[in-house]
Amino acid sequence: MREALDAADRALYGGWITTGSPVAAEIMAGSGLDWLLIDMEHAPNGLESVLAQLYAVSGYRCTPMVRVPVGDAVVIKQVLDLGAQNLLVPMVSDAGQAEQIAAAAQYPPLGRRGVGSALARSARWNRVPDYLADGADHVSVFVQIESIEAVEHARAIAETPGIDGVFVGPSDLAASMGLLGAQTHPDVVAAVHTAFDGVRAAGKPFGVNAFVADQARAYVAAGARFVLVGADAALLARGSEALAADFIGTGESNPSSY
Repeated sequence: MREALDAADRALYGGWITTGSPVAAEIMAGSGLDWLLIDMEHAPNGLESVLAQLYAVSGYRCTPMVRVPVGDAVVIKQVLDLGAQNLLVPMVSDAGQAEQIAAAAQYPPLGRRGVGSALARSARWNRVPDYLADGADHVSVFVQIESIEAVEHARAIAETPGIDGVFVGPSDLAASMGLLGAQTHPDVVAAVHTAFDGVRAAGKPFGVNAFVADQARAYVAAGARFVLVGADAALLARGSEALAADFIGTGESNPSSY
């Protein structure tokens, strides 16, 4: 992702994979989107299902990124050993957390990533020459700013060595501001832009989640380099609702568990 962003002459548009399905991941991978986010934080994903999705998208030109559920060194080690080359870590509030995450993604002496490449897909079972020495070259690490505290520390987070870019999450940011569910509230948008300014000052690329098309375009105009513009589950939900409305008529959806 680091190299893709450096080479791109426009923003990169991505899709969120939240169903845990390798079939959905492959369908999204063949869509023409630039990148995909395979989610372990808010999706029913474990190591095996993430591996299956990495396999499913590996034949396509889009760039996959895996979001771990937490910035834990063991989880990061396991996901990297699966062969994930792009990591997104949620809920990073300050430079100290960012430093710990960067260290977890790099081998000693620069970091503290556990050494298991001979047994792992990451080094293709020791078929990637000099993988241990060049491990950091094969991995890009991005962190999420998702709270008003993190916005205040955006520049310091982005300046952390080993952090390749920052992704802003307006949903949790809105919640931290007492505006739950109001991602497009002017105060939330202003906070997103403040985070952008901090990351820009650090010279790192920044991205954002924005499912409202006009909002996504506005963030790109403000300098966002990578944007999530849709999710598999949301596309399926809205698309199936549109079919029902077209053929059956407008009515309320029928959740089975309410």
